[in-house]
Amino acid sequence: MFDDDVLKVGSNEMELVDFRILKQEDNRVYEGIYGVNVAKVREIIKIPKLTELPGVPEYIEGIFDLRGVVIPVVNLAKWMQIKEPPIAELKPRVIITEFSDILIGFIVHEAKRIRRISWNDIEPASFVAGMGSLDKSQITGVTRIENDEVLLILDLESVVQELGLYQPTTDADEQLIEKVEGTALILDDSMTARRLVHDALSRMGMKVVEAKDGMEGIQKLTELYEIYGKDLKKELKIIISDVEMPKMDGFHFAANVKEDDRFKEIPIVFNSSISDHFSELRGKEAGGEAYLTKFDASIFYKEISKVIKSHVETV
Repeated sequence: MFDDDVLKVGSNEMELVDFRILKQEDNRVYEGIYGVNVAKVREIIKIPKLTELPGVPEYIEGIFDLRGVVIPVVNLAKWMQIKEPPIAELKPRVIITEFSDILIGFIVHEAKRIRRISWNDIEPASFVAGMGSLDKSQITGVTRIENDEVLLILDLESVVQELGLYQPTTDADEQLIEKVEGTALILDDSMTARRLVHDALSRMGMKVVEAKDGMEGIQKLTELYEIYGKDLKKELKIIISDVEMPKMDGFHFAANVKEDDRFKEIPIVFNSSISDHFSELRGKEAGGEAYLTKFDASIFYKEISKVIKSHVETV
């Protein structure tokens, strides 16, 4: 259903499904414009018959069976604490997404079109003030479209976190953690994801430097080089980068790092909620040592330790 014109590594572009959420306020209806990465969208369907679940958050409308897979369905308007207009004014659809190998449906009021947008044209959430009921932590990016309208890219990963679907660190994981001295750089536009990764690396004994996008990641690397000089490759044990980020995405960031003699020997691991095989191949093409799907603590510790150990043996 989507464009076959494949995005290339280093193009710093993404494709979004443009969808709309309507809000009723003072007897008027306002249209909010939002987006989700096409790579995370399986399909878009009419609202199926849902089975309600007791004891779940209000924004969970229920579950349904999609070709043998039980999928929870989130009402995005309720999650965003938006008052919906009468149902007669809506053209509701369910966007079936795949985050970190987990299928979730999101009810939207209308699915409009596919947009191709450069990450250069996407500003971080802090760029916009006055989001109303939306918390800025629920937004990863903002971009302007035609008629000077604003499209918001929602941090739907925070829904996955709220539902407890990420695999946290367990006591068994703690026993397997290999302590590492040194620094790690993490890049992620999601506050939720940065917190998870920061906590995991801190448990390993590492100092952590954070960046919200690829451009800030380059800046942080430059600052670290000013401190450590040629010894940076010994101090900075690993870079862990998201793929989707404003200004400069993870693949474009990695391509820049691998072309810079100061940084090219530092291993990069992609850590993304995009779990398709094509993205994994793109990660390798961009120079990544590994591609992880957010967030399974036991797999994270195992793979990160392996990459760091290999790097330490070569410097």
